[in-house]
Amino acid sequence: MEGLFTANNVWMMVCTALVFFMHTGFAFLEIGLTRQKNTINILFKNIFIITVGLLLYYLIGFNLMYPGEFNGYIGSIVPGIGAPENGMTPEYADGGYTWWTDFLFQGMFAATAATIVSGAVAERMKIGPFMIFTVIYVGFVYPIAGSWKWGGGFLDELGFYDFAGSTLVHSVGGWAALVAVWLLGSRIGKFKEGKPQAIPGHNIPLATAGVLVLWLGWFGFNGGSVLSADPELTSLTLVTTCLAAAAGGVVAALVSFIKYKNLDLTMFLNGILGGLVGITAGADVMTPESAIIIGAIAGALIVFAVAFIDAIKLDDPVGAIAVHLICGIWGTLAVGIFSTNPDHTFLAQLTGVACYAGFCLVTSFIIIFTLKKVVGIRVSEREELEGLDGHEHGMSAYSDFRMNEH
Repeated sequence: MEGLFTANNVWMMVCTALVFFMHTGFAFLEIGLTRQKNTINILFKNIFIITVGLLLYYLIGFNLMYPGEFNGYIGSIVPGIGAPENGMTPEYADGGYTWWTDFLFQGMFAATAATIVSGAVAERMKIGPFMIFTVIYVGFVYPIAGSWKWGGGFLDELGFYDFAGSTLVHSVGGWAALVAVWLLGSRIGKFKEGKPQAIPGHNIPLATAGVLVLWLGWFGFNGGSVLSADPELTSLTLVTTCLAAAAGGVVAALVSFIKYKNLDLTMFLNGILGGLVGITAGADVMTPESAIIIGAIAGALIVFAVAFIDAIKLDDPVGAIAVHLICGIWGTLAVGIFSTNPDHTFLAQLTGVACYAGFCLVTSFIIIFTLKKVVGIRVSEREELEGLDGHEHGMSAYSDFRMNEH
């Protein structure tokens, strides 16, 4: 028993490290798909999110998300965490891991929601208001939303299922990204005479590396969500995760080629991410065949979602809304269609999606709209044209290398 407990806990700590490593992937992807002059700004935001996110999760988030006995909607704020008497023994969490491992693994998830928003608002949002938004969203909104399912709240009782966070992590970030992009407005030069213009990223090789790092990190994101080193479930979960990612990438590249007559690498990359987000809600309850279908549909959705977002004049530099929101919704609903567990129903999944949509849209709007009116959320035209790195941070990411940008 002790040996199994140790093996389970070691696996969970490895998965925690892999999820932490995903923040490297997010950073690489975001800076690769945006312009050189805003690199420091994006890196600063990503480092701020993980550091402050962990502190907030320790201070209030963990207890708010896993309150034990509560009304099913919102727990009480209990500062700090302390391990229960059985927290370091096999009596805790059915011997899957210790209390401290539980905290750290869940804490890595918490910061991801704000990272999704970071990419969507890149190149034109003031750093101060973004930091305030992160504190409120990661500190309060995400834990409350998470408690509804993972903390044993009302959606859990309704039968809603989200294995590793297609909705609880990705859509929670995606809804906020949608609101933020709408309230911010598009970057200068993105739309000319109503038509979207491409603003190329400055380092596509780095963006590609970021996607591969994220795919690797997903082994921990989904594999760790088994909450033990169970051989059957962990191996199945990793297989469905990888197949969905592969199918998403291939189909996105194919559909993009048919639609635009070119082999777009960025669409290929976002297709992989869309497949990963799509399978995350049900990676442990899908057959490999179902995983391929879910990933393939997510890949196709990416292409049309990116085009639709452009058509309605929203500017998302990295495709975060298409990847995390649209594919997060699809993956959550797919559980009600493809799950091998007959208790998972489409109606329960749809109810969950609707509840999170309402909660996240309202809370993120209140936070960001208030910031817009009180302190302003957008940098000046001059700052945007010259780059946020110099104006917000007083430094350059590539001090010995200059490019003419406009």
